[in-house]
Amino acid sequence: MDRRGPRAILMLVCLVLVADRSVGRAQEPPKTVAAGVYTDEQAVRGALTYERACSGCHRPDLGGGSGPALTGERFNRDFAGKDVKALFTKISTTMPRGDAGGLGEDVYLDVVAHVLRENGFPAGSRELDAGGLEGVRVLAAKVKPPPPMGDFSYVEVVGCLASGPGNTWILARASDPVVATPPVVAAASSANTARPLGTLTFNLLDAMAYAPDAHKGHKMYVRGLLIKLPGEQRMTISSFEMVSPSCSE
Repeated sequence: MDRRGPRAILMLVCLVLVADRSVGRAQEPPKTVAAGVYTDEQAVRGALTYERACSGCHRPDLGGGSGPALTGERFNRDFAGKDVKALFTKISTTMPRGDAGGLGEDVYLDVVAHVLRENGFPAGSRELDAGGLEGVRVLAAKVKPPPPMGDFSYVEVVGCLASGPGNTWILARASDPVVATPPVVAAASSANTARPLGTLTFNLLDAMAYAPDAHKGHKMYVRGLLIKLPGEQRMTISSFEMVSPSCSE
């Protein structure tokens, strides 16, 4: 008997098993952004960065202004069918205007997470990192339903500017927030500035950038991103205007 026979048969069996495994892997569907490639917490960080650094060009709703839209048909045309890396590379090498690439890799990953969420793709249990950019396909954007008030809505309010604890600033006696409908105009509308004061309080996250001491005690119009936390409401600021030098109403 030829002793090479059993060895040859064994090698043939091994080759068949390897081939079967390769075929199985080949038949696995590609991973997509529908699998949840970022976390809710990461998208929250990205929303704050986007509001501060990107919304001026791309609009708070990502609908496009002096910069292209990052949602809808434009998003699909530029990124659908490509790896997430293409989206990351575009954002990290062109934004923000005047400081392209200046935010740092982790911050840009957060912004990508925000853009994915705003295009209707779900969050998952692991944050998006640099190692997860390749091999994850971007799908066509979905129609994103309007978020409930406070779930990172872009809103307008009026209230009384006051100093808070620890060198912070608050908007006291504030009106109920109203969703700011795009396109957002440069100045506050008369309908909003004429609104009466209310009973709410908002912690203003970036008031120091607007010389708040000059407006302490004034009735102010604030437009920005609303963030609801347990027992606290916060707002970023994209517009900050004096309505009246008095809060006596």
